[in-house]
Amino acid sequence: MTVVVGIPLEVRPGETRVAMLPDSVAKLAATKGDGDPPFRFLIERSAGRGAHVADSAYDIVGAEIVEADMLWSRADVVVTVNPPEPGLVGHMQPGSTLVGMLRSTENHDLMRKCAEQGISAFAFEAAPRITRAQKIDALSSMSTVAGYRAGIVAAEMCPKFFPMMMTAAGTITPARVLVIGAGVAGLQAIATTRRLGAVVEGYDIRPAAKEQVLSLGARFVEIALPSGDTETAGGYAKALSEDDQRRQRELLAEHVAGSDVIITTALAPGKAAPRLIDETNVGRMRPGAVIVDLAAEAGGNCALTQPGETITTDNGVTIAGPTNLPAGAPVHASQMYGRNVAELLKELAPSGEMVINLEDDMIGPMCIVHGGEIRHAPTREAMGLAALQPTESPS
Repeated sequence: MTVVVGIPLEVRPGETRVAMLPDSVAKLAATKGDGDPPFRFLIERSAGRGAHVADSAYDIVGAEIVEADMLWSRADVVVTVNPPEPGLVGHMQPGSTLVGMLRSTENHDLMRKCAEQGISAFAFEAAPRITRAQKIDALSSMSTVAGYRAGIVAAEMCPKFFPMMMTAAGTITPARVLVIGAGVAGLQAIATTRRLGAVVEGYDIRPAAKEQVLSLGARFVEIALPSGDTETAGGYAKALSEDDQRRQRELLAEHVAGSDVIITTALAPGKAAPRLIDETNVGRMRPGAVIVDLAAEAGGNCALTQPGETITTDNGVTIAGPTNLPAGAPVHASQMYGRNVAELLKELAPSGEMVINLEDDMIGPMCIVHGGEIRHAPTREAMGLAALQPTESPS
């Protein structure tokens, strides 16, 4: 048997990525032995244009170029980068599967439509943090791209050179960069700004992040918080209390005021972004200083951040709130995402036939909707639905 996979054109404004590039398609579509290929691909016309991939490149590796209505109605699995419009899911056949960065705790109408339509939905952002799931960790892949792009954007916006320079006009001192949040995006931002020559400090509430920051050649900002317990069992930063957040802002104030560039990446899964830089902090920064807030879409780590916009304050501080930095590097972002997709598809259809094993410790946590039921606990909570009892969980 063969699983038909659909790759649609992403329609989010400013989006340039595509869910799979031809190299990943070619590997999955390759025939083993004399049988049918395990996967066959339908590519919506112009799906790869933002990533500089022509339709002919997909055609060469055996994919079929189709229009949107045919893709959504014929595919066994549709893979997207962004959450699709609920109306598109209405064209999918009952029993088919939707895969992507679905942001299920926010896109309630989409989740309801999947349940009504009998569609199984899998979200990459719900992948568990276990060793076996690293190969499908699209969230980390895109955070890597976002962190890199944040460093580049910050360098472009900063009115100073990043590196120290010895010139005929004298010595130019390097820019000072503070990266708040040392997860995947933050560490990549540290690495990028260090490569560009800046003097970099990194901060994270998780003590384990210190070694990683130091390994990249940056200084680690150590702040002792009263609660002490700052990390979840899964390795994510815990959401802090209001008192701890206030204390955090006070202790960071000196570092904020002395920075030419601040890149913020602090997020707790399923929570609003913690406010780490308030208006008072911004008011103490020097004219020309830059803040690039990667948490903008979740409300921002800076109180003045406006998602999707760049503003300049009265005291001359520029604050950028980008909401889709990976779209700034669409070739490698699409390549990384597509490889994560390919690994997940091999798990879902190991022999050319969909096998959804919800007892699997990697597949089960990613399943948001199955069997007509929204089963993902954080999504149910966000939608105001009662928790599923063990006997109610669909098989």
